[in-house]
Amino acid sequence: MQKLRGCVGECWGGFVGCLVRRKQVDSNVARAEGFQLAKRLSVFDLIAIGVGATIGAGVYILVGTVAKGQTGPAITISFLIAGIAAGLSALCYAELACRCPSAGSAYHYSYLCVGEGVAWLIGWSLILEYTLGGAAVARGISPNMALFFGGQDRLPAFLARHTIFGIVVDPCAAVLVFIITGLLCTGIKESSLAQGIITTVNVVALLFVIVAGGYVGFKTQWVGYQVAGGYFPFGANGVLAGSATVFFSYVGFDAVTSTAEEVKNPQRDLPIGIGVSLFTCCVLYMLVSAVVIGLVPCSALDPDTPIASAFASYGMNWAVYIITIGAVTALCAALIGGILPQPRILMAMARDGLLPSFFSDINKHTHVPVKSTIATGIFIACLAFSMNVDQLAGMVSVGTLLAFTAVAVSILILRYTPPDFNLLQSPPPESIDVVSSEFNNYITDINRENPIDVGSGYHTQKGFLCPFVPFLPVACILVNTYLLINLGSGTWIRVSVWLAIGVLVYVFYGRKHSLLIDAVYMPIVLENEHEIDDTIS
Repeated sequence: MQKLRGCVGECWGGFVGCLVRRKQVDSNVARAEGFQLAKRLSVFDLIAIGVGATIGAGVYILVGTVAKGQTGPAITISFLIAGIAAGLSALCYAELACRCPSAGSAYHYSYLCVGEGVAWLIGWSLILEYTLGGAAVARGISPNMALFFGGQDRLPAFLARHTIFGIVVDPCAAVLVFIITGLLCTGIKESSLAQGIITTVNVVALLFVIVAGGYVGFKTQWVGYQVAGGYFPFGANGVLAGSATVFFSYVGFDAVTSTAEEVKNPQRDLPIGIGVSLFTCCVLYMLVSAVVIGLVPCSALDPDTPIASAFASYGMNWAVYIITIGAVTALCAALIGGILPQPRILMAMARDGLLPSFFSDINKHTHVPVKSTIATGIFIACLAFSMNVDQLAGMVSVGTLLAFTAVAVSILILRYTPPDFNLLQSPPPESIDVVSSEFNNYITDINRENPIDVGSGYHTQKGFLCPFVPFLPVACILVNTYLLINLGSGTWIRVSVWLAIGVLVYVFYGRKHSLLIDAVYMPIVLENEHEIDDTIS
């Protein structure tokens, strides 16, 4: 019996060791063989990717639904609060992208800082996020394109939706996904150029809404703000509820970090790309919402087409075509931003041995992971063609928020864990909770004693540094946790099923094929790291 207990304890300790093992800061060994990703992206390419991936069609719809049911005219404040909340995660992403400019984004950062188990779940969640997000975006394009043809029934037969065996199929969505997939296979520079053109058209359409709407608003004395309830008809609670809703319109800037390995000057360009992308989106959201709400009272807005209906109320029906062009290009840009990161996530996981090597292959001509891109495109196209994924939208939010939280936790670990801090070798099962508890107490104690010295003790001076650590990452974690709790039980049940499948894949494949299979533990090693600060030791 004693021998059986010892055997079980040894197996359990070995499994836990797999979950907490960490790799070096850069996977140079994994990238030593084969072709590499091409470093061809400039800061302007990153801004195009970030803005395009972030500004989807949500702004064309959310303005009406949120203003009418949650915030009233104060929706502009909700966009500002949500932008600040998203900025917390963006600052954390910016530092980690500078430290570790490799493909993989939040998965890669979690593997470096937290451990293989958490990294796998984050990578698995990101696969869910980008797959469902891409399918949902593609599915929303055909209704918008139908406006150019005078309705769904006038679309060409090979693009129109049909019902087959009770399933509404969308050929237009699948065709568009295949076109975007082919574009992404041609090369990262070509993809970013196309993204830049499409995003420019979308931004021009939004600027038209701001300028033309502002002109009409000044002529009509902004009648939308002259309502009985005032600027805050739903009070502060309504503004905060609206902020939680519109927060997800800022999701997409993390696509920039997935291309970190393809950036010419990552230490300089990645923080600029992330910051400018998020700031641009926040300003556009606030200005568009302020103008549209000023044209028409919130109660009179069409929740499905708020911007178009606001212009139509002044007899500007021709503006609907410009707005529709903006919506279609926004969806196309969001689709590029949704498909682009996933092959790089798969490639990073395959490099580490957690997925088959098929996904890590890089084409020698285009220097992009063509096989992963094609596999991603086929899967998303099948979903977009055959499923209405709107009910699964909450699952996309879970993947995003889990990644944001993992990045914030990684910042805390990088700042407060010495570079040579060793996890227990072959830790017994009961030791894991002890380590976690002692680590939490360690952070609390050193912050109380000397927070300034501690904050500067374990970080590199090269590149961007997240400010106000640990307060900013902790605030980021709290915001993300609040949003996760409010996503609903149905969403969590579906996500739990997906994560359970991921656990099985990891246990029966990833754990056994990991490049760290023979490692007992892996210390955190940072580039250009200073020695442990004397004030802490």
